Amino acid sequence: MCPSGFSSSSTAEEVTQGIHGDGLTAIVTGTTHGIGIETARVLALRGVHVIMAVRNVVAAKAVKEAILKEIHTAKVDVKELDLSSMASVRKFASEFTSSGFPLNILINNAGITATPFSLSKDNIELQFATNHLGHFLLTHLLLDTMKKTASVSKRQGRIVNVSSDGHQYTYPEGIRFDKINDESSFQLWRAYGQSKLANILHAKELARRFKEDRVDITANSLHPGAIITNIYKPEISGAVPTDLINMLGNYAMKSIQQGAATTCYVALHPHVKGVSGEYFSDNNVAKASSLAKNTDLAKKLWDFSMKIID
Repeated sequence: MCPSGFSSSSTAEEVTQGIHGDGLTAIVTGTTHGIGIETARVLALRGVHVIMAVRNVVAAKAVKEAILKEIHTAKVDVKELDLSSMASVRKFASEFTSSGFPLNILINNAGITATPFSLSKDNIELQFATNHLGHFLLTHLLLDTMKKTASVSKRQGRIVNVSSDGHQYTYPEGIRFDKINDESSFQLWRAYGQSKLANILHAKELARRFKEDRVDITANSLHPGAIITNIYKPEISGAVPTDLINMLGNYAMKSIQQGAATTCYVALHPHVKGVSGEYFSDNNVAKASSLAKNTDLAKKLWDFSMKIID
């Protein structure tokens, strides 16, 4: 039996069975498809007030209605957020802060996979901008609210970055600080791996800073698994490299219910209280790559990201 008592086949409902999230507020990005929808649904099922932060508000409202139809007591709100635009992130954070809502849980779930080279509205390579930088800025802008909530509620805050084992399939140096926008050396799957490595390093550095400053918030990252609707989509540009498939080949394809489990486990389960700076997979602490454990790289990424958002 795995240490947590759960495995790759456990579902999000199973790993949160009996957990009461009443009084908690969570922001979940990217809740209009796949594991994002299931994460929002299960958190709402457990009594959490869920803020769905989405690019497509119309699609999100349909998801909200479906959740409310199933769970009559659910507390769900929809707010617009385009992670590829720093202006949109700032607008979302400002409006959320002004709402006066507390914030116990932040789930940085949204992401794009292996898109051809293009630049965001802020002229940053799109995968790095969306998967890492948007979430980095969002987290940065919401930290004061999370710290205040943890202090007032006496309940530990949790930040959850949804990464991927694809983080191992990055450029040799891990993060190409000097070549983020270099189209000539761009490789779409390595750019994806780079952005997912950044998710882990971001959580690592957050955890280090929280510990140093004695802030009652944890930060962790995770691999949700190879989801049927995700990495193997035929419409994704470019064939999945064989060595990346081999890297992910240890994982059986998961259902959406199983794919959302680790996120919900890390966000809600009492076993994860006080656990910070870890990488999870299949509802248990797992091993990330050596680059993902590199504290100097994490600090460098933090400084690099801060300069861009400044």
